[in-house]
Amino acid sequence: MQLETYISDLLYRYECVTIPEFGAFLTQRVSATIHGTTNAFYPPSKTVSFNEQIQKNDGLLAHYIADVEKIPFEVASKKIEKRVHALKNYLTQGETLTFKNIGDIVFNGEGKIVFEPSNHLNYLTDSFGLSQFVSPKVTREVYKEEVKNIEKVIPITVTPEKRKTAPSYLKYAAIALVALTLGGLGGANYYVNQIEQHNQLAQEEATQQLDTKIQQATFNLNPFPAITLNVTKQTGNYHIIAGAFRFEENCDKKVQQLKAEGFSARKIGVNRYGLHQVVYASYEDRLEALKALRTIKNTHNRDAWLDVRKLD
Repeated sequence: MQLETYISDLLYRYECVTIPEFGAFLTQRVSATIHGTTNAFYPPSKTVSFNEQIQKNDGLLAHYIADVEKIPFEVASKKIEKRVHALKNYLTQGETLTFKNIGDIVFNGEGKIVFEPSNHLNYLTDSFGLSQFVSPKVTREVYKEEVKNIEKVIPITVTPEKRKTAPSYLKYAAIALVALTLGGLGGANYYVNQIEQHNQLAQEEATQQLDTKIQQATFNLNPFPAITLNVTKQTGNYHIIAGAFRFEENCDKKVQQLKAEGFSARKIGVNRYGLHQVVYASYEDRLEALKALRTIKNTHNRDAWLDVRKLD
């Protein structure tokens, strides 16, 4: 029996998973962090710890094993009891117990249990798809004093880019200014008349082009033929989550990818952390959903998990 696999499945949804007569794995939410030296960004996560004082059987682990393996609750409890007996023997012999994707347990020199988490998996489902990344350090330099010194000695000038994009009326104003300098008031009047004539011709040409386009435009108001679409809506409160994405375009890409692979993938909305969730499929029967989840984890995505809730 792969006990660590069942425990790992439950850690996604519960904060305490107890192994009767052995101890309990606990999870605690940790906010996103930034490493001060390496500039690495870590997403929100769950830290895993172990408490050997919590050994009372709450039935959670046995019920889950019974549902997945389709065996009676009593048989599942016997399997757990047998495995616990073997685990204790390994510890007393000085061996290290390795729970895959959870951590290692060993006796220290004082005969007390020491747990070392693996940190290979992030059990916080709201952070699914988010991984750590390193950002280069941002350096900021202050140029205020340099700018003040430059402004004292360099006059304000108009760059070629500004002259290129200047409005047309400024060009004509410059022409008029040159005319005043060279030819006096008479030359200025001549250039002003030229500007007015140019503006009037441009307005008449624009109006004529607009009238021509309106006359050539035709409108077809015939209604489109009716189209009948047969849409099968997925129902059920058991959803196998394929991923949660910060950007909706990534969510859409994931849906298209899964549909191309034969899954009934779809989006089920945004969770409370603003992540767009994608499901492989939704089921009305819990056992059927667990069976499908097991198949997907073994053949397609070991990080898939089951979300039980009613959609709006």
